[in-house]
Amino acid sequence: MTKAPLTLHLAAPRGFCAGVDRAIRIVELAIEKWGAPVYVRHEIVHNRTVVDALRAKGAVFVEEVHEAPADRPIVFSAHGVAKSVPAEAAARDMIQVDATCPLVTKVHIEAARHHENGLQLVMIGHAGHPETVGTMGQLPPGEVLLVETVEDVDRLEVRDPDRLAFVTQTTLSVDDTADIVAALQARFPAIHGPAREDICYATTNRQMAVKAMAPSCEAILVVGAPNSSNSRRLVEVARKAGCPYAQLIQTAAEIDWRALEGVRSIGLTAGASAPEALVNGVIDAVRARYDVTVRPVVTAEENVEFKVPRILREPA
Repeated sequence: MTKAPLTLHLAAPRGFCAGVDRAIRIVELAIEKWGAPVYVRHEIVHNRTVVDALRAKGAVFVEEVHEAPADRPIVFSAHGVAKSVPAEAAARDMIQVDATCPLVTKVHIEAARHHENGLQLVMIGHAGHPETVGTMGQLPPGEVLLVETVEDVDRLEVRDPDRLAFVTQTTLSVDDTADIVAALQARFPAIHGPAREDICYATTNRQMAVKAMAPSCEAILVVGAPNSSNSRRLVEVARKAGCPYAQLIQTAAEIDWRALEGVRSIGLTAGASAPEALVNGVIDAVRARYDVTVRPVVTAEENVEFKVPRILREPA
């Protein structure tokens, strides 16, 4: 049976970013250095395949520090943690390894600096997301006000409108965040912002690639986890950029083929915590059903690399 022709637009950059690469390597090095098990507070990154692979190597994932034995190392996830978390680990005299993405740490440092300067902080982010919880937890209660939408800005009750600063979660929609920032600056003209935007390079680059290919695609598939903020944003960006259909999938097994009936142009990308093997699995699944022509959509080149913590470079 002759396969129908299909053009597969393949976004670049896609998949793992430097922060995710570093976080995974940190867990692997910790297991090499101290042996299994090594405990990890929260999923190291938001991807089930990555977590399962590390679990098979000897990582044990827990939600809170007290769930791990005090005599084993504990790794903090790439999303960052509140100050109370390492304080609890220190009180138990645990070996701590911080896998927080350096770009998230940058936001933590900004928050602390604004607080030291007497400014109340506004954080643009998603309530309950580990990164947002970690950043808000850098300062005392009440010092960080969370906004998720432009409408939230209208409802803000601040201590002093002339003594404010804002930071953002690193994995937000670039366009949506710009609208919220504009609303903050309109209502609070004296508000201080970051010298460089907090949304990370990887989030921005992956959204730009999706924007570039969306007008040429009848559907876009985003490989990523349901709890991955940057992956979910890619789906939203695809729809807003004019693609009629966009689906978030964890693996090729989740593709809704009925929704793709009659489609002759599909875009494919992956969130920053999704392994390339999962992308290849989707390509194979599409090739099994269609006569595929792959067209790369390259909008940026990435060569960022982050060092692992010194504790992992020192002898055991």
